[in-house]
Amino acid sequence: MDTTKTDLNHLFMQLGLAYGEKEVTAFIASHQIDVHTLLIDAPFWNLAQKTFFKEALNQDAQWSEVIDQLDVMLRSTHTS
Repeated sequence: MDTTKTDLNHLFMQLGLAYGEKEVTAFIASHQIDVHTLLIDAPFWNLAQKTFFKEALNQDAQWSEVIDQLDVMLRSTHTS
């Protein structure tokens, strides 16, 4: 049984990003996407990060719910 934590901080760690509360909040505040852009097509992800998202979502992996949460958060303050 996989006991890896699947919260937002651990997702950022998995993506190779700074994962402290302040860093996650700052990332989300400075990386917004509009309603027409798929999460995996956002210009700020590198190839490895995009691949991780694709695989996790296609397999409906344990990360799917947290990825969906991030998707919503990246759109939360965008007005277009």
